[in-house]
Amino acid sequence: MFKRQKSLASERKRGLFSQRATRFILRDDMRNFHFLSKLVLSAGPLKPTPAVKHSKTTHFEIEILDAQTRKQICILDKVTQSSTIHDVKQKFHKACPKWYPSRVGLQLECGGPFLKDYITIQSIAASSIVTLYATDLGQQVSWTTVFLAEYTGPLLIYLLFYLRIPCIYDGKESARRLRHPVVHLACFCHCIHYIRYLLETLFVHKVSAGHTPLKNLITSCAFYWGFTSWIAYYINHPLYTPPSFGNRQITVSAINFLICEAGNHFINVMLSHPNHTGNNACFPSPNYNPFTWMFFLVSCPNYTYEIGSWISFTVMTQTLPGGLTA
Repeated sequence: MFKRQKSLASERKRGLFSQRATRFILRDDMRNFHFLSKLVLSAGPLKPTPAVKHSKTTHFEIEILDAQTRKQICILDKVTQSSTIHDVKQKFHKACPKWYPSRVGLQLECGGPFLKDYITIQSIAASSIVTLYATDLGQQVSWTTVFLAEYTGPLLIYLLFYLRIPCIYDGKESARRLRHPVVHLACFCHCIHYIRYLLETLFVHKVSAGHTPLKNLITSCAFYWGFTSWIAYYINHPLYTPPSFGNRQITVSAINFLICEAGNHFINVMLSHPNHTGNNACFPSPNYNPFTWMFFLVSCPNYTYEIGSWISFTVMTQTLPGGLTA
């Protein structure tokens, strides 16, 4: 009987020990589960693996024909849809080095307009094979060169007449007659006008990176240089007659000339930095600058100021060629 009681006591101890052990295990499991759930919640939702997209790039085949003979010059293959006419010209030059990009003009059909360099192949392609006609445009010059030549010439030509070099005027007559003050003022105003042109061409205007035929350079220079020679010849001539109304006419005209020059400059600066609304460029509007208030009256104040400058110069010097230039 004593042994039986002893065995019962030992079984109770074992039961109590197993219950305590089970409680400790459950507590540890609960702690681990609680920690794991916090870890999962802090990690956030699982992000799906992005699917790899295989882009299919469409390629075109460009057939280039001579616009005069209609004969095939070359075929450019593997031209992407995002390629522009400028890119096609570059590839065409690599395939046929004698066709320089600035001299070649590409057309969709003979006699049609030349395609701009920024046009994409996708916008003109009707199928995977695109036929273009190439034309040699002749010797080309950049637009920056054209403008610099136009404005540098008058600046130097006027100074040659102002100095009264012997090959233009009679040396004895030039030495005998002194220059009227308006002659010096006219030289100053004329130089200011073309120096402003040169500086705006270099630092203000956004000149196109394209090219133009050499004949356009010759035509433009002939106009500007010819009118400058005509104006300068009469104003700097030893027999030049000063304005009829004297200093009052000269002073008012000179002030008006400088105002128009300043207005022209401010308008050009504004036009080179247009306002943007979204993806569209808005037409400039007047602001705090009084010179921009001309927008209330005309749509292109720069031309208004330009005409005003030449009219003021004409009245100041009282010469006909200046008025015809305006």
